[in-house]
Amino acid sequence: MSFDTLGLSAELLRAVSEQGYTEPTPIQRKAIPVILQGKDVMAAAQTGTGKTAGFTLPLLQLLSKKPVHNGLRPVRVLVLTPTRELAAQVGESIETYGRHLPVKSAVVFGGVKINPQIEKLRRGVDILVATPGRLLDHAGQKTVDLSQVEILVLDEADRMLDMGFIHDIRRVLALLPENHSRQNLLFSATFSNDIKQLAHRLLNHPELIEVARRNATAERINQVVHPVDKSRKRELLSHLIGSQNWRQVLVFTRTKHGANRLAQQLERDGLHAAAIHGNKSQGARTRALAGFKNGDVRVLVATDIAARGLDIDQLPHVVNYELPNVPEDYVHRIGRTGRAGNEGEAVSLVCVDEHKLLRDIEHLLKKEITSVVLDGYAPDPGIRAEPIQQGKNGRGKSQPRKQNQARRGSSSVQKPAAAQKKFNSEDRGGKSTPQKAVQKRGPRKPAGSQPKSQQHRPSQGRERASLLGGG
Repeated sequence: MSFDTLGLSAELLRAVSEQGYTEPTPIQRKAIPVILQGKDVMAAAQTGTGKTAGFTLPLLQLLSKKPVHNGLRPVRVLVLTPTRELAAQVGESIETYGRHLPVKSAVVFGGVKINPQIEKLRRGVDILVATPGRLLDHAGQKTVDLSQVEILVLDEADRMLDMGFIHDIRRVLALLPENHSRQNLLFSATFSNDIKQLAHRLLNHPELIEVARRNATAERINQVVHPVDKSRKRELLSHLIGSQNWRQVLVFTRTKHGANRLAQQLERDGLHAAAIHGNKSQGARTRALAGFKNGDVRVLVATDIAARGLDIDQLPHVVNYELPNVPEDYVHRIGRTGRAGNEGEAVSLVCVDEHKLLRDIEHLLKKEITSVVLDGYAPDPGIRAEPIQQGKNGRGKSQPRKQNQARRGSSSVQKPAAAQKKFNSEDRGGKSTPQKAVQKRGPRKPAGSQPKSQQHRPSQGRERASLLGGG
């Protein structure tokens, strides 16, 4: 089957041909005709199988069939994504495939100045791609009107729920026309029960499209586990990269601090490395990703914020330096390789502390991952498993599927208000919030001896919930 059998216009077929594509992927074959019919869609496919083109192509076609003639360009299509990188990728796809159509688009996310985005919105756009936090910033400043949205797309909806965006999504939905008066598309790499509940509330008699079993990984990805002591992981990683001459490696850690530290250690090992995570400015993230794509950066160390939205042509190697707390994140991490039918390799360095996380991943995949002990790196059987620590200075045990509770200001992990605002702006795609200078003080006293004015107040937890859109 070729693209010209899907009912796409000549302008779109020309743009697809210019990109060198001749045959649609399975998700594109199934989704494009249904979307063109105006139906709601709930679609899942393996990461890297062309979901983005699967909804951008029909969206462009639908808009071009009903052009706006009065000179005004209201937002007619809204695409919500969980991360800046994914928003940028979707925006690039729209620009690429819509180059021969009179359709204007814009991408808005946090971490960058808002004024250029405001100017572009004032000139009018047909398609708006946004992260929820920054979109709500614009709505609060009345610089965007969503009352005429005809099509809503939730891209990587499961990731948005994992990142705690449900309250923000509800606030955005309140700004849109009623469900029955718009077309709703939900795309995701996985279908969890939470996603199905969201779809039930959001979609109108949706067409269910699955081109692979739930949470499946690409068949062309060779997965292997290397057992190793935690203290020797960095040494083994450097050995693998050097001895096997890996030229482009994406490495995942659990924490931002861990990503920074590992990138610095790899640099000392003579490997050009860079880190990308939520605390990096958008400029730094863009430069690191660009350097990785063009070969200047050999190793890109990332947290799970980069597991979605990184589209790197023919990326050969992904390494789980630390296994994720949530098994589904493993699928998204290794989905950065083996894309579009290419082969890839996913390597996981697993210490004794992570055996339960590995079992959870294998249970999700419904198969065991091949385990290979490398010569000279066999783990010490005398080392006992310890609870996995999460966050800076190792505060708080990791709890699969409960890390969002900590992010929301639970009693187990409390952050100062300034740090909470910083998290909201950087990890949730919202606007940047300047932090006040911290007054220098003398040596810290034990918590019990501090005056009540300096001790933690429960109101900070409520402020945290308010920042994240909670009650």
